[in-house]
Amino acid sequence: MASDLTVISGRTLPIPARLRGIVDQPLVRRSLPMLGLTGVGLAAVLAWMAISAPAQKPLFAGLADGDKAAVAAALDVAGVKYRIDGDSGALDVSTDDYHRARMLLAGQGLPKSAPGASAALDALPIGASHALEGERLRGARETDLARTVEAIDGVDSAKIHLAVEAPSLFVRDRVKSSASVMVTLTAGRTLSDAQVQAIVHLVASSVNGLNADDVAVVDQSGHLLSADMSNPLAAEAARQLDLQNKVEGRYRDALSRLLSPVVGTDAFTAEVHADLNFDERQATRESYPEGDRALRQEQSHWTSADGAPPAVGIPGTLSNTPPPASTVSTTPPVQSQPGVTPAKTSEDSTRNFELGREVSVSRVASGQVRRLSVAVALKDGAKKRTGVEIAALDALVKGAIGFDPARGDSVIVTSRPFQPVMVDSPAWWQADWVFVAGRNLAAIVVITLLIFGIGRPLLKRRNVAFEARRIEIAGLISSELQEPQSDVTLGMIEATPVYADRVELVRSFVRANPARAALVVRNLVKGPENA
Repeated sequence: MASDLTVISGRTLPIPARLRGIVDQPLVRRSLPMLGLTGVGLAAVLAWMAISAPAQKPLFAGLADGDKAAVAAALDVAGVKYRIDGDSGALDVSTDDYHRARMLLAGQGLPKSAPGASAALDALPIGASHALEGERLRGARETDLARTVEAIDGVDSAKIHLAVEAPSLFVRDRVKSSASVMVTLTAGRTLSDAQVQAIVHLVASSVNGLNADDVAVVDQSGHLLSADMSNPLAAEAARQLDLQNKVEGRYRDALSRLLSPVVGTDAFTAEVHADLNFDERQATRESYPEGDRALRQEQSHWTSADGAPPAVGIPGTLSNTPPPASTVSTTPPVQSQPGVTPAKTSEDSTRNFELGREVSVSRVASGQVRRLSVAVALKDGAKKRTGVEIAALDALVKGAIGFDPARGDSVIVTSRPFQPVMVDSPAWWQADWVFVAGRNLAAIVVITLLIFGIGRPLLKRRNVAFEARRIEIAGLISSELQEPQSDVTLGMIEATPVYADRVELVRSFVRANPARAALVVRNLVKGPENA
């Protein structure tokens, strides 16, 4: 009967006794060594999987279930192995596949954006308080702004905190709103001042009543990026310094591209100092050229009038007085032409000229190079460079930077032996291969201990038991052959490992029990369907 206990002679045996009875059976006893070896092999495989498996790393934290499903489907298609953390539900991948999985998911636009304010409102429980509703809305707004900032080139992730108080009816109790932005930049990337200002104004314009001066932007290294955005002078100084660094970097790159193929990559060092002119000048000039004029209009006016003879005599005297006495003169009188009287004339002339006019506005752009100072140090090899070689390299450097003696440029090229650079290399136990080798060596040691500490003793014990059993069966066979009348059991036949000894036992069993042997043969011939 099926039961947890075995009843023998009216007594109930406990489970340990029953287990010992099962273990004491010949078939089970013979199988124990093989079961032990199988268990040792499984333990070794599990130990190897546990030790040699790479470390797991969370792929994304705080994903929604929909995003987790999309990410898991993409990883399955790509063949990237992952596991789901039972406690947090996060997707964990091995450190070897972490960056490849992130790049793969980023190429497919995964994960999708976090739920917005509407989804946060839909997830609110019934009867939620006004304070809980406000916190959920604020968190959703922070998440939306963070995802918007992450869309900027060079920003890997962003975290935004908004300090926005509820509006108060009392003016004296109103508190200014503020915000802080924590950006994690991509390795090797930096944000320009324009990008920082864009982030500041983006956050400030997204929150009602938030001033751009109250927004702080910090990177993952703890550097305050928005420190000088509100100070125009500091911002202009930062812009000028950035422009100077760019100009000097351009000249250094030109020197590197020129000298690297000639003297070698590590055989020179160059420094450039650019003195830039940031003065802004604007002038307006209006002039009238002397030779640039043309006659536009000319007018002439001439007048002529006939006048009466002038009056003679004494005013007030009578006109009928007798003429004076005549006198004889020897000079003949002047004859006047008949009909001609004295005339009065006037002439006016007006000329108008068209003059040329020139208006010019000139503005000098800031940031022009005022003076360049370049110093190049060459590394001496086995043979010291000659003056001719240094002069040739000096000419190359001057041509690369656009040397202009009129503005006071200076170029110095010298050849000196370089001191060896001491690089602090990490210790050998800090190398990556040490961890991998140690992990594999530990796995091999554990497997060796399992095999030689547990498996080998079990094999030796099995061989000793097998040899003892073989000797015992050989003795029984020899005694049976000498005394055929002794009983041979089926257990003895099954326990005999050698086929020839088993045949002899079967023959002895048939000789001793012909009736039972005939019954067994008949049952075998009839088959189970005719039994």
